Amino acid sequence: MKDALTIHRSLLEREIVHEIVRLPRPITQADELPRMLDLPPERCLATRMYGCLDAARGERFLAALIVPAGSHPDLEPVRRAVGARLIRPARPDLVNSIADYCADLVCPLLLPDTVPVLIEQDTMDLLSPDVVVYTATGEPLTALGLRMADLYALSGAKPVGLCPAG
Repeated sequence: MKDALTIHRSLLEREIVHEIVRLPRPITQADELPRMLDLPPERCLATRMYGCLDAARGERFLAALIVPAGSHPDLEPVRRAVGARLIRPARPDLVNSIADYCADLVCPLLLPDTVPVLIEQDTMDLLSPDVVVYTATGEPLTALGLRMADLYALSGAKPVGLCPAG
């Protein structure tokens, strides 16, 4: 499984300024980061993983969506953006095996090339490229802090407009 050290080494190789933060208590999901770091949710990003069925070929694949912690958006725009006929939250065992991260603590970096990565457009619009954002590292006791511009560039994320669910 990928962890904070794997991420740290990758960022050092690319000379990306970042920090690995030790959390005061373990977390079980990225949605807990704002409380642990005493930051607003929009500065703490969660990577949601979805199981998809390709609309053209009928093949299954995973897709990732970067959103503010605690956000659970409508999946229809995500489905359209990745060209899926069907989309639903991915099973944890599938996330673990394909993404190589703990399912509820996925970092949006170092995901396989086969996983399309999207980011909520409102998050991109709200945050300055130089703002430091925090995300999970795959481990319950650490978080990754880096500039929004670096997270965006390194994740290869494509912005997508979303509407909040219910």
